[in-house]
This record gives sequence, structure tokens and C-alpha cells, in this order.
Amino acid sequence: MLSAHNLYQVEAVCDKVMILKRGKMVAFGNMNQLRDQFGSLTYTIFFSIDDPGKLIGHSKTYRKEEGFYICDAENISELNEYTGLVVEAGGKVEKIESRYPSLEEMLVKIGK
Repeated sequence: MLSAHNLYQVEAVCDKVMILKRGKMVAFGNMNQLRDQFGSLTYTIFFSIDDPGKLIGHSKTYRKEEGFYICDAENISELNEYTGLVVEAGGKVEKIESRYPSLEEMLVKIGK
């Protein structure tokens, strides 16, 4: 058993995690089980485009970092929608990264 506030260590070391809130257990399981319950896979889209103004007026926001424009999608539908918009506007999707939420991000969600 390990009791810790360093959630990165907990995530890296522990097979199972128990989360307590005001002394009561609110979650218990391995990281996959916790992600299924309190998080989901998200996507980061990296793209290039000559005229980013062509994307203005769409609901997604983007930022520029590391020489790419970047936007985030909360699910596969958003991913498909935004990559389609980028291509329609004359852009090129350079790469897509997927990631699960960290234990810390899940804890914030549980605490609400």
C-alpha cells in the first residue's frame, strides 16, 4: 500500500488506485478502469495551413506552437470534423496524437 500526493508516482508505480474524498472511497481500480469511468481518450491535431483565416468562424479554436497549428478534439467525431475542416480550407494534417487523462486530471473531475 502506498499513500501519496504525488499522482505521477502513483500512476507509475501502483497496480490499483483508491481515491478517497472526505474519508470515503469514491473510486477504486487499475488505471484503465479509472479512465473508463472518469476520463476518455482525447486527440491533439497538428496541422499546417497557408491561410488560417479560412478556419475562422468554426467552433474549434486553435493555437500555434512548434511551427504547427494545433487544436484539441474531445472525441472521434470532433477529430473527424476538424480534420475535414482543415483539409477543406487547404491545410494539411501533419500528425494526430491521442492521450488518456492523467490521474491528476481524473482526480480534478472526481472532485467536482
